[in-house]
Amino acid sequence: MKQAIPTLLTATLLFLASPTLSPQTYPLQLQTLPLKCAVGDCPLLRGMPQTAGMRSGFVRLKPRESVGWHTTGRNEEALVILRGHGEALIEGQAGHAFAAPMLVYIPPATRHNVTNTGDALLEYVYVVAPAKAH
Repeated sequence: MKQAIPTLLTATLLFLASPTLSPQTYPLQLQTLPLKCAVGDCPLLRGMPQTAGMRSGFVRLKPRESVGWHTTGRNEEALVILRGHGEALIEGQAGHAFAAPMLVYIPPATRHNVTNTGDALLEYVYVVAPAKAH
């Protein structure tokens, strides 16, 4: 089972990070980033020229801790759950339980919160990217 997490993480980040801009727009470079975070939210991607609008971070929550209600505006968000289990809450809806390894998708313009409902650390990577209009 331990091999499933790196495979899931690699596949998910490669899919979500596929640039829609041509390489001529600006040089995109492959990056490897350590997933180290003492507590809370630790940014990973830090914008241009590394990305075309995506941002990402590593979150570590203690039992019963939450990130707090927030929205990513017109951006969509994916959570790659690496360890633990919790609940994704979307305002006005019932909570959605999740457990590692799992991907949680949060649509744009959605007020939401993530809570660690377990007895151990909850660790996940979030990826926020501009949503395309349909």
